[in-house]
Amino acid sequence: MSVLKGSLFKKTVEDFKCLKCGFIVKGNGYTDHCPNCLWSLHVDINPGDRQCKCLGKLKPISAVYYRNGNFKISYICLKCGTKKQVYSAADDNQDELEKLMK
Repeated sequence: MSVLKGSLFKKTVEDFKCLKCGFIVKGNGYTDHCPNCLWSLHVDINPGDRQCKCLGKLKPISAVYYRNGNFKISYICLKCGTKKQVYSAADDNQDELEKLMK
């Protein structure tokens, strides 16, 4: 893991199988959701730290255009109700992002 100076972000390179759709995700250290269905897992307190004990599924509930072709995806944890936002990735399923924008 590496930490960016001035940030609470920890780069954590992990591959995982999506618990929602079963897609095999090849992590790059910035991967925080499934690029196929956009669902995530509530594992971080601060990005990449893997310190959250909740482990609930994070359901994508909306997306808004951010800039330069990127989006912010909003989530709600189905276990504890926490709300989070993350940035989209270049390989995210565009059809799923469009559904979230409606």
